Amino acid sequence: MTTHTAPGWVTALEQAKGPLGRGSTAERIADVLRTQVTDGHIAPGTRLSEETVGAALGVSRNTLREAFRLLAHERLLVHELNRGVFVRTPHPDDVTELYRLRRLIEGAAVREVAGAPDRAIDEIRRSVEEGEQAAAEQRWPDVATADLHFHRAIVRLAGSPRLEAFMDRIHAELRLAFHATGDPQRFHAPYLNRNRELLTALQTRDTRQAEIHLTAYLDDSERQLLRTLHDTAHP
Repeated sequence: MTTHTAPGWVTALEQAKGPLGRGSTAERIADVLRTQVTDGHIAPGTRLSEETVGAALGVSRNTLREAFRLLAHERLLVHELNRGVFVRTPHPDDVTELYRLRRLIEGAAVREVAGAPDRAIDEIRRSVEEGEQAAAEQRWPDVATADLHFHRAIVRLAGSPRLEAFMDRIHAELRLAFHATGDPQRFHAPYLNRNRELLTALQTRDTRQAEIHLTAYLDDSERQLLRTLHDTAHP
């Protein structure tokens, strides 16, 4: 695996740690690292030195190792023998499996739109507006974040906190693949209008049209992501 330099990511960790200390739990440390990884502050392929990360967060080596173990279980980190711990770089097979899960879960969620409360639709609308505003201001990493909020809000149509928690893990892993493409504008720009179209179908409680939009959306997104990952790996 290639190690990528990430200028400033250690400083970002120090700023993000909040009121952590040596007595902090591994879960809290994992929360900080997960956010930094999925927000793109620590790039796929980056080696996470125990000494560097432990010093930045001010935690013991044992606590840090447990946090690494938790994130490896979530497939966000990987341990390589005699080399250390790295942020995972997703494989195309990972992307295929993640999109299969998205079709199952997001597809089921949109079928619940007829009985969903208005506040659930409003949350989807706000995420669409968030993405459009970020694009207008050329904040493309924020567009990527808004797109994640959009799909998270779609899952909430199902009204299941357990399902939301499961999909948060799926989306976190998927964001590693998005970051690996290296160009959030190229990847996310085509979906701003499609988010708006899907929102319109959901606002009118048109389940059939929403399913049609979502299926085409996810099919095109998967193909684009796989093609981009291939082109990145074979320039």
